[in-house]
Order: sequence, then C-alpha cells, then structure tokens
Amino acid sequence: MSDNKGGEIIGAFLAGGILGAAIGVLFAPKAGKDTREQLGDWMDETKEKAKEKLEKLEEEIKRRKDHLLKHTN
Repeated sequence: MSDNKGGEIIGAFLAGGILGAAIGVLFAPKAGKDTREQLGDWMDETKEKAKEKLEKLEEEIKRRKDHLLKHTN
C-alpha cells in the first residue's frame, strides 16, 4: 500500500467538492453579476482553506521527516 494513499484521497475529495460547488453556483438561477460575485467570494474562501490545509500538510510532512531522521541515525 502506498504511503501517500491518504493524500490522494483527500486531494480527490477536495477536487470533487470544488468542482461540484462551482457547477452548482454556475447553474443556479441568478443574474450573471450575482453569480460572478458569489463565485468570486467562494473562490477566495476556498483558496484560503486550501492554503491552510497545505500548511498543515507541510507541517505533518516535516514532523514525519524529523521522526524518520531520529530513528534512522
């Protein structure tokens, strides 16, 4: 089993959620301006959440790397 299986699953889940939400917003019966504003707001929020998750993932990778280095020396 691959060590990155969890990361692949999380990535697929996030991509599916982003795609589903974008399609939902685009097909909602609203004026174009309202839809663009809503989509822009949603993209800003999603970008911030993705940035936070990436930072947590980087911290976890560093923690695991440090743990491995301590146990291989």
